[in-house]
Amino acid sequence: MLGFPIDHGVPFVAAFVAATLWAAATAAVFFEPFNVSYDHRAIIIGGNRRMLISAGIHYPRATPDMWPGLIAKSKEGGADVIQTYVFWNGHEPVRGQQYNFQGRYDLVKFAKFIGSQGLFLHLRIGPYVCAEWNFGGFPVWLRDIPGIIFRTKNKPFEDEMQRFVKKIVDLMKQEMLFSWQGGPIILLQIENEYGNIEGHFGQGGKDYVKWAADMALSLGAGVPWVMCRQTDAPETIIDSCNAFYCDGFRPNSYSKPALWTEDWNGWFASWGGRVPHRPVQDNAFAVARFFQRGGSYHNYYMFFGGTNFGRTAGGPLQTTSYDYDAPIDEYGLLTQPKWGHLKDLHAAIKLCEPALVAVDDGPQYVKLGPMQEAHIYASEFVDTSKSVSENVSICSAFLANINEQKTVTVNIFGGTYTLPPWSVSILPNCIHTAFNTAKVTSQTSIKTIKSASPSYSNATKHGHVVPYNENTLFSNKWGTFQEPIGTWGNNSFTAQGIFEHLNVTKDISDYLWYSTRLNITEEDLAFWEKEDILPILTINKTRDMVQVFVNGRLSASKVGNWIPVEQPIHLVEGSNDLVLLSETVGLQNYGAFLEKDGAGFRGEMKLSGFKNGDVNLSNFLWTYQVGLMGEHTEIYSPENQENVDWKDLEFDSVSSSFTWYKQQISSNSQSDSPIFQV
Repeated sequence: MLGFPIDHGVPFVAAFVAATLWAAATAAVFFEPFNVSYDHRAIIIGGNRRMLISAGIHYPRATPDMWPGLIAKSKEGGADVIQTYVFWNGHEPVRGQQYNFQGRYDLVKFAKFIGSQGLFLHLRIGPYVCAEWNFGGFPVWLRDIPGIIFRTKNKPFEDEMQRFVKKIVDLMKQEMLFSWQGGPIILLQIENEYGNIEGHFGQGGKDYVKWAADMALSLGAGVPWVMCRQTDAPETIIDSCNAFYCDGFRPNSYSKPALWTEDWNGWFASWGGRVPHRPVQDNAFAVARFFQRGGSYHNYYMFFGGTNFGRTAGGPLQTTSYDYDAPIDEYGLLTQPKWGHLKDLHAAIKLCEPALVAVDDGPQYVKLGPMQEAHIYASEFVDTSKSVSENVSICSAFLANINEQKTVTVNIFGGTYTLPPWSVSILPNCIHTAFNTAKVTSQTSIKTIKSASPSYSNATKHGHVVPYNENTLFSNKWGTFQEPIGTWGNNSFTAQGIFEHLNVTKDISDYLWYSTRLNITEEDLAFWEKEDILPILTINKTRDMVQVFVNGRLSASKVGNWIPVEQPIHLVEGSNDLVLLSETVGLQNYGAFLEKDGAGFRGEMKLSGFKNGDVNLSNFLWTYQVGLMGEHTEIYSPENQENVDWKDLEFDSVSSSFTWYKQQISSNSQSDSPIFQV
């Protein structure tokens, strides 16, 4: 996130606006209390069917000062609803101790901001969320409960799940946040895409679905519950669609409306991978088709993606950026033309809402060509060969061309309409085209990251550092701190055998050191020299990254998801220190049996190539050290700078493989400004 100039007034203004809205939110009843129900056509709010546009925003992926602006931009963009998951591992990092509802995890404040701006809230409690979030939102302590199996008919899991879901529902009641209390919450969700993995659990999975539904309803929340991607959801729970396209989705009962809980308007990014992009024309086409074919609630996943702060990114190997190619980018800025084009789409859909909610038994369907069709929502049957009569009080139409290559002209309502490829035209009055999904009129924005400093490759000239001047954002000095290899603290311990990574770290750090000592004889060296070979370190499987150090020097690095390691290493006569650093880059966030996934090493670990056979390292004594010294002492914190002996970096002698680097960044070279450490 470096490179964006910081306006010194912005943090103050944002904080002032947030504080003002918070004061209003805490003092106000947001709505007159209203009931929420549903029928086969739509969600019913206060007795009225509604066509709802929802914006996905996850409160921990933004700072609280950003929340009011993000909600306001979503509302301006046409949203009626904000949707968010609830993140169990953020709210209960330690089992049975005080819950965390502070800072980025202040769910109550977030909900009240939403209500203060007149929007509704869809709260997806789960408590499994996936969401490319570390361990799918489960706290790691959950896997340590004896006999537990996640997400199946398993009493230890059900007890913990029910306790947390009840905690959230009771908190929302206490804060008067449900619709019938005058609050913004109109929908809840239990479980999350369980249908994708249900088959792994056999009858236990089927029983679990029923248990989860019954448990949720027993909490007396007073609003409908949703299960997304759950074709066997009980009659009392609305099943919904998550996909790139949901226009063909139909719920599993006629009594339920068609809800689209996740429209993937982008995708997440992985380290080393491409940044995904979905054209707004395709996104708009999918949304228009959903409402054209009977949909009633639509949510963008994500409308604002934000940032995986700290160690919250899921895995394996997902990035800290969760921008998601969203209409509002990671920094809270509008992404154009996506935001503007979708805003125009939402306005056109809202013009059609009276007709969409009035038609009870489905729209009038007209075939316009081999790949062209119309859906008409009207108060009475319409003769499509003629212009719409004035006595048809309500009439809206959607004209679709699902041919991806050809523009087609169609005849309907006594006129002609030109439909570009892969597009939907929306006619709120069955006469005039208010919007076409393929015709983008919003201005395109191009964002660039600029810095006044040279890049590293340009930072030296003839071996010398380029001098700093008052127009340079970065100083010309880098500080370095060498991270100790292996044991560094008095909380290390020694034990026989290879311990599973998470059983030792409990996910308080990504890093776990494994250290042991080998004695190499003169006979071993002679054998390797004679055979012209090196001993080979073999690890059956490892994830996400392992670094191998021999006698304090980096020997190898491997990255992957449960990959084998076969690495030649150099050993010397006498005592040799072998140090392995196991690193997690986001715990697994998706799939069945997450409690068994773990991290670090699996299977046998050995050294091969010895004259007398392999050496089984799995039975050695190993010393374990959790975390990095720099991480433990928080050397990245400005107040801890004096506790570290920083050395000046010489650009022509960078050789260390395991070093912390520090740079001072001025937010405004023309004034005294905050200093940030990187």
